[in-house]
Amino acid sequence: MMKSSKNVTCFVLIVAVIVAAQVFPAQAQTVEADTTAVAQTVRSFHEALAAGDSNAVSRLLAPDAIILESGAIETRKEYLSHHLSGDIEFAQAVSTRRGEIQVKVSGDVAWASSTSEIQGNFRKRAINLTGAELMVLSRTADGWAIRATHWSTRTRP
Repeated sequence: MMKSSKNVTCFVLIVAVIVAAQVFPAQAQTVEADTTAVAQTVRSFHEALAAGDSNAVSRLLAPDAIILESGAIETRKEYLSHHLSGDIEFAQAVSTRRGEIQVKVSGDVAWASSTSEIQGNFRKRAINLTGAELMVLSRTADGWAIRATHWSTRTRP
């Protein structure tokens, strides 16, 4: 009886190790794929601004998205109706060098942060800024959607 109990315990342990070996790499691959998809969503947002593609920007923003910038909070509707055109104009007028996007994923929510250096001329004014950005995204049936974004800039020394 004792030998059979040891065999069952050993068998259960082996099965547990095999299952864990299959589950954990799959979870790691899922997190890696999500991280890549979130970063690509953020890049797609900036590419759409630079291309002047307001439809693409609109598709990437969740219906309840909020935008925090210059000490104000805008709804998605407010942003799309009046601020977006200025952001497109700005993105097309200046050169932006973006740093690496740092992504953290927790289930169906992710946050992405990055920095940037922005230089050029905008409306006859020299621009030389350092920027920081934080975006919160959520998983949807169509991929990742931007739920909130916060931009902060300051003059470069």
